[in-house]
Amino acid sequence: MSEDARKRLARLFEELADAVEIGAGLPNLAEGVDGRRTRIGLTVLGSEHGPGEIIDGARSALRSCLDLEVALIGPGKLGKPVKGMPRLCLYPAANETQQHRQMECLLDAGEIDACVTMHYNFPIGVSTVGRVVTPGKGREMFIATTTGTSGTERVGSMIRNAVYGIIAAKASGVVKPTLGVLNIDGARQVERALKKLSDVGYAIDFAESARSGGGAIMRGNDLLMATPDVMICDSLTGNLLMKVLSAASTGGSYESSGYGYGPGIGEGYARIILIVSRASGAPVVASAIRYAFGLVRGGILSVAETEFAAAHKAGWPDLGLLDGGGMHARRVLQQVEEEAQSSGTESLEPPPKKVVTCDIAGVDILQLEAAVGLLWSAGIYAEAGMGCTGPVVMVADEDVRAARKALESGGFL
Repeated sequence: MSEDARKRLARLFEELADAVEIGAGLPNLAEGVDGRRTRIGLTVLGSEHGPGEIIDGARSALRSCLDLEVALIGPGKLGKPVKGMPRLCLYPAANETQQHRQMECLLDAGEIDACVTMHYNFPIGVSTVGRVVTPGKGREMFIATTTGTSGTERVGSMIRNAVYGIIAAKASGVVKPTLGVLNIDGARQVERALKKLSDVGYAIDFAESARSGGGAIMRGNDLLMATPDVMICDSLTGNLLMKVLSAASTGGSYESSGYGYGPGIGEGYARIILIVSRASGAPVVASAIRYAFGLVRGGILSVAETEFAAAHKAGWPDLGLLDGGGMHARRVLQQVEEEAQSSGTESLEPPPKKVVTCDIAGVDILQLEAAVGLLWSAGIYAEAGMGCTGPVVMVADEDVRAARKALESGGFL
């Protein structure tokens, strides 16, 4: 028997012994038998449910994946194996601050491939992509993003979040993830910018809403049904969605479902750090470890490099593109206001009132006032309204064509 064959056989027996000791299934002979196991770090301190809950999550993850090692970071002796728990070791840290320092050192030294932690601060430009199991049909969905922030401006951040969500989904094995934009403030600007980005070279597969009318703007029903693979929103909304979807069945104090708040992604960011909540229970911790394992095996850092390069080739992040037309709309509004002031009035006066019976959808709520002002300046009477699917500009039947053309020229549609 060759030396290589003896090593493979020894590794196989080691895997079988681990399986018997922790109650796992048989090892996957087709993957990872003669390669190094993926090692995921896990910080122990900080959970509202105590360290035992976190360790239970680690044990559960180990049972489901024999090519996995977990490095606990918390009170204990350096590198000491945990008795009765093969493939689990300890690295010392006396408090949460030391945990994060130890985690960063281990990541930078290559001692661990990724880490799952709580209450960690990312730099501006880095935000996390969560992963949930939705209640409607039990489908998985990525939520981009859930903590941290991709930028200081809402619409531009959401457009970046789309690229971050694509990266997380592709690294997790979704070859062509579909994207939807949650119907919140700024959604229409984000949709326009992403479609422009897709048209100029960065291909995006847009989901179609399950509600009548379709489109890439996702309603609440789509959220529950996981219509898109990746749901785009701002990080504060995403954080709220994660908490609701993770703890809806437990009353809020214990997150029992989903994969946690996900990896921090940003251009040039080279650490794979995934977030769970202080309220996350063992099931979520276990799933977060498996999420991290999949991202490492899926080469998330290489995927990110490829996606950012492709987006840049298409002109990303051009400021006008990332703003979703918002800067142009603001310039239009400023011009309208200046014209009103030059005519000797404090504010723009509306044209003679008409009965408005036609709705023009597609204007973002953040730009609704400016859109109405633009039409007034063009001599078209208009009013702002709110329909079932979002904001609308209301005009008379005879003014629809002219109003739509003016809004398109002004960058509102």
